[in-house]
Amino acid sequence: MSACTPTRPSDPTPTRRAHPPHSPPPAPRRRFRVAGEDVSASIAVFLIALPLSLGIALATGAPLQAGLVAAAVGGLVAGRLGGSALQVSGPAAGLTVVTADLIQRYGWRTTCAITVLAGLAQLGLGCLRVARTALAVSPAIVHGMLAGIGVTIAVAQLHIVLGGSPQSSVLDNVRALPAQLAHLHPAAVAVSALTLALLLLWPRLPGPAGRLLRKVPAPLVAVAGATATASLTGLTLPKVELPSWRSHALAGMPEGPALGLVAAVLTITLVCSVQSLLGAVAVDKLVASRPGPAVRVHRSDLDRELLGQGAANIVSGALGGLPVAGVAVRSTANVNSGAVSRNSTMLHGVLVVVAALLMVPVLELIPLASLAALVMAVGIQMVSLHHIRTVTRHREVLVYAATTLGVVILGVLQGVALGIAVAVATALHRLTRTRITHDEQEGVHHVRVRGQLTFLAVPRLSRALHLVPHGAHAVVELDGSFMDHAAYESLQDWQKTHTAQGGTAEFTGRRGGLSLTPGDQVDASGVTEVTGPAKVAGPAGLSAATGCRCRPWTPWRNHQCERPPTTPESAPPATADAGAGAAPDAGATLGAGTGTGTGTGTHPDGFRDGRPATTPAPGRGGHRLARGISAFQRNTAPLVRGELARLAREGQRPSQLFLTCADSRLVTSMITSSGPGDLFVVRNVGNLVPLPGAESGDDSVAAAIEYAVEVLQVRSITVCGHSGCGAMQALLGSEPGGAQTPLRRWLRHGRPSLERMADGSRPWTRLAGRQPADAVEQLCLTNVVQQLEHLRAHESVARALAAGALELHGMYFHVGEAQAYLLTGAEEDQVFDHVREEDDVAV
Repeated sequence: MSACTPTRPSDPTPTRRAHPPHSPPPAPRRRFRVAGEDVSASIAVFLIALPLSLGIALATGAPLQAGLVAAAVGGLVAGRLGGSALQVSGPAAGLTVVTADLIQRYGWRTTCAITVLAGLAQLGLGCLRVARTALAVSPAIVHGMLAGIGVTIAVAQLHIVLGGSPQSSVLDNVRALPAQLAHLHPAAVAVSALTLALLLLWPRLPGPAGRLLRKVPAPLVAVAGATATASLTGLTLPKVELPSWRSHALAGMPEGPALGLVAAVLTITLVCSVQSLLGAVAVDKLVASRPGPAVRVHRSDLDRELLGQGAANIVSGALGGLPVAGVAVRSTANVNSGAVSRNSTMLHGVLVVVAALLMVPVLELIPLASLAALVMAVGIQMVSLHHIRTVTRHREVLVYAATTLGVVILGVLQGVALGIAVAVATALHRLTRTRITHDEQEGVHHVRVRGQLTFLAVPRLSRALHLVPHGAHAVVELDGSFMDHAAYESLQDWQKTHTAQGGTAEFTGRRGGLSLTPGDQVDASGVTEVTGPAKVAGPAGLSAATGCRCRPWTPWRNHQCERPPTTPESAPPATADAGAGAAPDAGATLGAGTGTGTGTGTHPDGFRDGRPATTPAPGRGGHRLARGISAFQRNTAPLVRGELARLAREGQRPSQLFLTCADSRLVTSMITSSGPGDLFVVRNVGNLVPLPGAESGDDSVAAAIEYAVEVLQVRSITVCGHSGCGAMQALLGSEPGGAQTPLRRWLRHGRPSLERMADGSRPWTRLAGRQPADAVEQLCLTNVVQQLEHLRAHESVARALAAGALELHGMYFHVGEAQAYLLTGAEEDQVFDHVREEDDVAV
């Protein structure tokens, strides 16, 4: 049987094929089709956007129609031209303070002209392809800016909630607040309180009925409930007034001092661009973490997103609309509602146009106090406690506070500039502030370095190192992520001198497991790669390496660094020891073929691996095991000890059961980026799941499944196959009869996969974008699907699936490509699609 020919029975009826196996698929017919998910998502976004757009227009002091214009343009123009398929653009709360200040200073028509100029500036930046430089802005500055804007919005709208009118600045609003509290407007307060109550309580409705009702957006319910109450009770309140579209003001020529206009354009450009780009990155993360079957949505093109936002601002400003930017609330609703393409964003824009033209009588029933309460709640939410905890943990609370206060007191552009200045000063302070201490404990001298090691700290470092007596054992703890060349040379010179005088030196800390050796280099950024401890005593008399420079997850052979071969003329080499997750030095000798190393060298002094050359070396497996354990205890254990201690106290709570092959090339923690306590792993030959009660069954697999589902209560089970599976090769080459060895008896559980592949009535499981390389790969893919069916036959799995408490996933890992594929599609179209890389930028 040919290895490249799938096993298929002779059947006169050919299996359906969309196209020949080695030909590209025919081009699909181009036709406009809107997915049902996009339609439902667009309605959900529209119901949120309508009241928010009116509320933001009210908060800025612009004509209320300007908010609807911006929402429609953001959906249609930015949605069609932008680089983020699922981000929804429109009038954003982050622009409220800026726009309100511009309207008060220059008037509405000039503000529209400034919006047009800001759009042109965004187009220029997009053409220069500098979008990603906006992501270099510290998140503390961005969150501080949004928090300052949120405080400004909340304080201003509080006056409308109480029945009054806001002042021109935050300080004026705060000073006027006591007088406003003394003259409350009961009707406005009642409507505002009802709006806030509905906004707060609606997402928390309990029970099945609440789950159904929560599908209606809370902002719509809050505004609609307050409007209906005000109309039914006959409350006398200021309401929305939408003037005729015939009298709608468009953009005019900018009037005012040139310097002020330039500053205004830069401010609008900065705030719109940064908010939109960070929002696009956040949307990518939301899409990647969205539960359910994976739908392919392209990652955001940030330069194109900047061009789309610029075009939207040009159109919005020219038509008399507010500035446009990506809006987090609407984008989140769009993703969570299941949108799969940019059609949902554009449809939401169409619905806004329809509402602006046909729903004017209904919109004019909305009390202004209700819209003010809605916008005030949005402003309060912009001061995120999660962001405050994050910047506090990263010691950037000073930057956050300075930016927030600067925006509140001085303005957005001035506040951001103040935040940048404080961030730079803080970075310089951290770079120059290094604590170096020395103490002695039980005869061991500890030199601790806290902070970054630069030339400014070299004098203090030298003083501390020279306190270590000659011949003593020293431990240098480097608790920092940066070391310049001057500090590196100082440490290296001291190490050479200290070891020459009979002492020993060990380097630990964040750079732990790394040593200073003459072969170490300084990279282009000036950061020294310190690579291995100078000397560390290991178990079983193993000495640590000083000549192996390893980095995690780069090419390696059995996770070990081999000793380079030596000649009598060469200098005596240092012994080489590898850290966990290490890779061999370029000079290491590697074994070939089977993956076993052959780099054992003989020293010029007649010793091999520390023993006389005439003495047989112990088993390499035991040697490697001891070296690996030694490296773990020295390098990795100090980093994970705290987490493992927590797991020891609390017990394991894995989120998923991962059932995969016993193949040594499958490192589950590496493939899934998981750590201790994340995965409950079951490995066997061929990643097989025996059917319950099957002949020659294996209760160990069934027991692991039952324990994971019923005791650990995992939320998902993944069956992972891989390329080049030896079990599948053996299954394909198996012949009937013969001795029933344990391996043959076990592989009987894979025969249903073989039968499934040979069944002409079933479509073949395939990889997205290409045909299987050969019959073995086809069987590996088919086997994953078949084992998922076996899983469903287990009683505990069936119960959990029926209750909606468990998900099943199929996965295929191509070893040679280091590429993971996830099973998508329905029963009639089983496809393994790529898992895309995502940006690692947090918002």
